[in-house]
Amino acid sequence: MASFDTDVLLIGGGVMSITLASLISQLDSSRSMTLVEQGRQLAGESSDAWNNAGTGHAGYCELNYTPAQGDGSVAIDRALAINERFEISLQFWSSLVEKGLLPGPDDFIRSVPHLSWVQGQDECRFLRARHRALQAHPLFRGMEFTDQDSTLSDWLPLIHGARQTFTPSAATRVTHGSDVNFGSLTRLLGRSLTQSGACDIRLQCRVTGLERHNRGWRVTLTNYESGEQQVLTARFVFIGAGGAALPLLQKAGVQEARGYGGFPVSGLWLACNDQSLALQHNAKVYSQAPVGAPPMSVPHLDTRFINGKAALLFGPFAGFTTRFLKEGGVMDLVRSVRHHNLKPLLDVAIHNWPLTRYLIKESLSPKSSRLEQLQRFIPDIDPDAWALVRAGQRVQIIKPDSQGRGSLEFGTEVLSTSDGSLAALLGASPGASTCVAAMLDVIERCLPELVQGASLQTLQALIPSYGQSLQQDHQLLADIRKHTLSTLALGNGMENTQTERSLYA
Repeated sequence: MASFDTDVLLIGGGVMSITLASLISQLDSSRSMTLVEQGRQLAGESSDAWNNAGTGHAGYCELNYTPAQGDGSVAIDRALAINERFEISLQFWSSLVEKGLLPGPDDFIRSVPHLSWVQGQDECRFLRARHRALQAHPLFRGMEFTDQDSTLSDWLPLIHGARQTFTPSAATRVTHGSDVNFGSLTRLLGRSLTQSGACDIRLQCRVTGLERHNRGWRVTLTNYESGEQQVLTARFVFIGAGGAALPLLQKAGVQEARGYGGFPVSGLWLACNDQSLALQHNAKVYSQAPVGAPPMSVPHLDTRFINGKAALLFGPFAGFTTRFLKEGGVMDLVRSVRHHNLKPLLDVAIHNWPLTRYLIKESLSPKSSRLEQLQRFIPDIDPDAWALVRAGQRVQIIKPDSQGRGSLEFGTEVLSTSDGSLAALLGASPGASTCVAAMLDVIERCLPELVQGASLQTLQALIPSYGQSLQQDHQLLADIRKHTLSTLALGNGMENTQTERSLYA
């Protein structure tokens, strides 16, 4: 059995692992890196364009990031944090474009306005309060609000242009929102890493053994096609394998993952490949989720750019599944049960039964039911123009709370061992959009020498806001946003109301 050593092993070929490899290669090119992916290509699971919303999550349109409070105010802290984290991604991508390590931005990111749209008097009052709270902060200073039918018809031609009667409606708009093809981004970064020799990328290669070895890890790899096995030792391991992350943590016997379980959720899109319709819409329009629905099933109607072509997607429709990956097995959930996570799993099953019931009901809904939901957005549709497309799997985190009871989490979490030799990414939204900030978190925890000395200077050149707060330094925000929106061709709407400087003054 062949064996070799590597400084860094990355498990999973999605946007998280590739982003971490790209950061490390920029900060210390002397480190050897190996990436293994069990699929036939990079980004075949959660990062693939059809498997996620493609929204550059910045808090502009996602209403679940800004919950209403009992006193009528709107909490905006999470939206501010997510927006700042997405700005970090934009800075890194912009730097890689300028260095020639990524091609033109059209290959992975497009300018698509972000809108929130609601119906009903109470909902309109909420959206106005949300706009007032967000727009007061420089991160959201360019956000517009309207409840006027003529403006709504202009902003939302497919939604309002054909309506004969109107219920009270309102919308907010940010014109410099984005559609991101995370699958394309991942494969482009992977190609750059391979061509430079910075990372050894191995496809159709599965981790079949993972155990501690001295101060690192001893890992057994099995090639799907040949069945050949190899053993490597790695000083640091990152698990960015989506739904497979939890089973790998269990295989490694990581103490920090005790009590953790997974709650898998499937998804479907209604997709229309009429490019003229998609370009006419030219927006990502988010509304409010049905009562009892998980955050990932917030309904939205999106213009997407996939394989160079515009498409229109509606959904996603969440459903119940026992698979941890889109290409996983039906026994994934059962195999993840351990004595230490049984109680948290049962707690969540009991206390979240309405959610489970909702997901089962959704998974059994016919296409006609989904088309009825689409008609809330587009009154006049051609049912034959829309097809159901299977989206990716998401595994939400279940973990013990401070009282030891199981808690179902809907965010993204980085878990690392106490010695810093292994880290894993768990959870879902906002996920890929904040991949750079998440991987910087991994580096700070586990490879802190890469944010010191000369490496720190390199990092600050790549991400000028690193170590500073865009929420507090308004001039830095103005300068950085002007640069990244220009480099990534996202700034076409920023001058609609005021100049760049006045937006952030």
